[in-house]
Amino acid sequence: MQVITFALMIFLTLVAFVAVGYEEFSAWFIVPFILILAVVQVIFQLYYFMHMSHKGHEAPALFLYSGLLVGAITVLAFMTIIWW
Repeated sequence: MQVITFALMIFLTLVAFVAVGYEEFSAWFIVPFILILAVVQVIFQLYYFMHMSHKGHEAPALFLYSGLLVGAITVLAFMTIIWW
């Protein structure tokens, strides 16, 4: 399974590279597209290469998700402060 995931990550990297190199796409499309591909790759790396899907990794997963929640709340708070 790790070989398939690694090949998929290489493919996603190539897709991101081609999307940036393709001059017909605007920055309004490329930036969110690259961010989505980055999130997918982070999920693959966490679950397959850092073994977060195995038993016994509940505490590190809790800390990771708590950090993601705090980061998301911080970004939303700053966006609210800036644009409201």
